[in-house]
Amino acid sequence: MATNTMRTRLVMVGVFIGAIAALAMSVAFSWSPAATGGGKVEESPEAKAAFHSTAGSCLNWVKPDVSDVHVVPCAQPHLYEVTGVISIADKFRPGAPAPSVDEWRDLAMARCSDGAQHYLGKQLDPFGKFTVSALRPGADEWAEGDRDMRCVLQWAAPGGALQPVTGNAANQSQAAVWDPGTCLALADKTVGNPIDCAQPHAYEIVATVDLKKHFPGDYPAQKDQAAWLDTECNNDVQSYAGGVDLDSQKLILTWDLREQESWDAGSTLVNCKVGAKLPDNSGLAPVTGSIKQQAQDAPAPGAPGAPPPPGGG
Repeated sequence: MATNTMRTRLVMVGVFIGAIAALAMSVAFSWSPAATGGGKVEESPEAKAAFHSTAGSCLNWVKPDVSDVHVVPCAQPHLYEVTGVISIADKFRPGAPAPSVDEWRDLAMARCSDGAQHYLGKQLDPFGKFTVSALRPGADEWAEGDRDMRCVLQWAAPGGALQPVTGNAANQSQAAVWDPGTCLALADKTVGNPIDCAQPHAYEIVATVDLKKHFPGDYPAQKDQAAWLDTECNNDVQSYAGGVDLDSQKLILTWDLREQESWDAGSTLVNCKVGAKLPDNSGLAPVTGSIKQQAQDAPAPGAPGAPPPPGGG
């Protein structure tokens, strides 16, 4: 029977809403049968090194089948950072069948979460951009007795797409923020993966703000965060796209708020963002095009079709 050493290598799990939960998603690392002719496929030396890397290693790949996975310096963009190697031999003795995908997720969450916090040297933000995942042994390795699971940190967008990270996770904010100018797709009335702003989207990020600059002490109540961000984000949206009239375009300006657990983990950055609501307030409406371009396209003051100046003069 043909085997495939790149098959089902990855377990995707995550931390959400203040509790540990499994992502409803798993990714199989596999070679295309059409390319292999059904025979056994050997991993490249680079892939083998990646799948047997030690804590502190960073991994990257580009191809959808992950056949080009390799170790890179963490200063370069990467998709995984290995936080530790955990043996599950105590639970799965020689000859035991491999765990199911759901069992792998449970194992990753149970045995990688604490190690990730130890690796970071601080609390793992349960609402932050980093989530726990794991690399598991291939089918051949499992049959040969390999019981090592490599715990990793990843950044998955709201729609599940892995995002490149530059630099070690321990040396950067865990806050789930996006660079200004990023647009996030609309997915079933809510937020998805980054997308070109020319495409229908849920939000356009207009600014990143550090709450710590205004609240240097203890955790601020969310009502106090919102009161300050109401002014700060309104100023920032005009810096981002001066002259844009959100009301006339039925757009809303909103912002992130931080939970106590995030604050304690050092996540004090938030995004200001522009979107639109459905008329029945059941979710987000699609927005097409950047407000920067819309502001550039707006008629100059005094030109035909331009709105009257403030005060109606």
